[in-house]
Amino acid sequence: MIQAFGLTSNPRKELPPAVDDVSFEARAGRVTALLGAPGSGKTTTLRLMLELQQGRGVTYFRGRPLHRLAHPSREVGVLLGDVPGHPARTVRGHLRMLCAAAGVPVRRADEVLEVVGLVSLREERLGTLSRGMDRRLGLACALLSDPHTLVLDDPAEGLSARESRWLYGMLRAHATQGGTVLITTADPKEAARTADRVVTLDQGRLVADQEAADFSRTRLRPRVAVRTPHATRLAALLAKEARTAHRSVEVIREGGNRLSVYGSTCADVGEIAFRHGVLVHQLADEIGDMGPGAGTSPRDEEPTPDTARAGDTLPADAVATAVPAQDDAPETSGAPSTGLADTDRPVQAAVAQGSGGPSPEEKALSAVPQPLADPPEPTPTPAPRPSPPAESKVTSTSARITRPSVIAKPVAPSELPPPISVRSAPSPLRPLRYELRRAAGVGTGFLTGAAVLVVSALTAVLLARIGHTPQHRLLAAWPRELPLPPAALGAGLLGAFAFGDEFRHPALAADRGSVPRRLGLLAAKLVVSAATALLLAFLTVGCDAEVLYLVYGRELARVPADWFSLGASWTGLVVGCAWAGVLAAGVFRSTTAGLAAVVAVPVVVVPLVQKALEGPAVRTAAGFPMRLRQTFLLQWPFGGERYLSGVARVIGQPVGGALTLSLMALLCAYLLTTLRSRVR
Repeated sequence: MIQAFGLTSNPRKELPPAVDDVSFEARAGRVTALLGAPGSGKTTTLRLMLELQQGRGVTYFRGRPLHRLAHPSREVGVLLGDVPGHPARTVRGHLRMLCAAAGVPVRRADEVLEVVGLVSLREERLGTLSRGMDRRLGLACALLSDPHTLVLDDPAEGLSARESRWLYGMLRAHATQGGTVLITTADPKEAARTADRVVTLDQGRLVADQEAADFSRTRLRPRVAVRTPHATRLAALLAKEARTAHRSVEVIREGGNRLSVYGSTCADVGEIAFRHGVLVHQLADEIGDMGPGAGTSPRDEEPTPDTARAGDTLPADAVATAVPAQDDAPETSGAPSTGLADTDRPVQAAVAQGSGGPSPEEKALSAVPQPLADPPEPTPTPAPRPSPPAESKVTSTSARITRPSVIAKPVAPSELPPPISVRSAPSPLRPLRYELRRAAGVGTGFLTGAAVLVVSALTAVLLARIGHTPQHRLLAAWPRELPLPPAALGAGLLGAFAFGDEFRHPALAADRGSVPRRLGLLAAKLVVSAATALLLAFLTVGCDAEVLYLVYGRELARVPADWFSLGASWTGLVVGCAWAGVLAAGVFRSTTAGLAAVVAVPVVVVPLVQKALEGPAVRTAAGFPMRLRQTFLLQWPFGGERYLSGVARVIGQPVGGALTLSLMALLCAYLLTTLRSRVR
């Protein structure tokens, strides 16, 4: 079950908090609906519960806060908004990638596809899915780890009636199996039809926490929808007829030429209109919405939970006409209905009786683990107020019945709900497998590699035709006029995609719109990007040598004498560009920024390094490997001095030194941002 206590968002400049002291429960085996108009604080409440937003309060999921759970995704399935997957990725590939992130077997993807009915669309691209299929995929992502609790933000938004019935049937089946389901909605009829319990929010405050049957009885009741150009006259006639017949009828002016008549039927309204010659354009039976506070005791600005205010729940331009009989007047919410209106100027008059027990807010606050300093005194239950005679008139635009109440005492600072810290985004449980599925799940990498090979081959042929280009530059297709060869630029672009796509389509942290900056994920991306860069470097040299052999013969395809040092420099350049793209995209959260950092190394950093190394050197680092071995008393196996000397020579070159310096700076920046996010 879910237990939320004192959820309060941080104040916004000069505005009140979006959510103010909301407490409720969502029990296992039941569907709980969080109801409220747009802007009432439903989504903010969910984000506070899931520790995605700073504020105050505490939420327990089966007795433990979310940050105390070892694997939150296996306890709580979340759907906030659309599925932010890459549009070119297949449905099955997206779920398999998330399986690696959640640490569940890959076969779970096929199981949830069958559960949500997407087996026939498993090879479809995410960008081609309809709204209904996208919501099914979102539900599949939430069910992937087989969680006990589902938290869904307006899951039926934009769905057809058929798709909505299917979705709520799935949620009902999950609750029947013992799970907890919490959804948000703005439709009262939908909440009453699909939920077992309805929690109503209004302007960020809890105004009702009811069973679905009580909610339907107190807030939803039959009405007659009338549309007529003579709305004011018809409202007066209905009031007069109701007063004559001693019936309780309420007429509300909805705006323009529309009326809502409560307590009457289509036949009675049509007969009255016909008898008096009133033209009617529409006459239909509907289920009326009485507003968020109907039948409940909403909190005022002053802390008086036992004050009933029914007049505030109706529209400002409402016309309410209630004429009760002396003996058999129907009751609303268990209280006798009172109030009259004359035929010249109908006015609003409505009365709601608050319950004699504590309000929903007092019930929720009493469940907070911290004890209160002074428990509230019991609220006396007043006797019901008799109905006024039929001839009396109401002169005020709203009627209020105030019972004796207890003024809440100020809460000590120590009794405030605990602060909510934003929970860090989860890191993939199997980062290497996740990164492999992410990179191979879309065709961007394959298209980039193919483009690099084609451009390199054409460039090598043109350079060989022009002449004056060394052989090692011919094999790398690297003209002197370009800062980097095509293979290095392609490797840097693929490295930038590794983090750029994560920020653009944050599948790992869809509820945050971001991606976790963890060292495990960074290491996996560096390993995969390095392997991709090595493969691209090898294929580039091989393709260029083969094309040069086919076009110009064996002379240009010979292996250089110093192939080892050239190969080390070549692979170091390509891998370094790939790593620079990964780190820069992770720091600046953009693929473009990652590629720009790769290009900036030879354009900006290399001239600076060359300028710093200009002039004669007084001392050199000759014999560095030998002295290093003597210092650490190590014996390099397999001629390690040779390899270490090669690495030192590569770093000593301007491009190698600039690339090494850039990688160190980007790595430090990435670590700094990671530590800063953890401190926050």
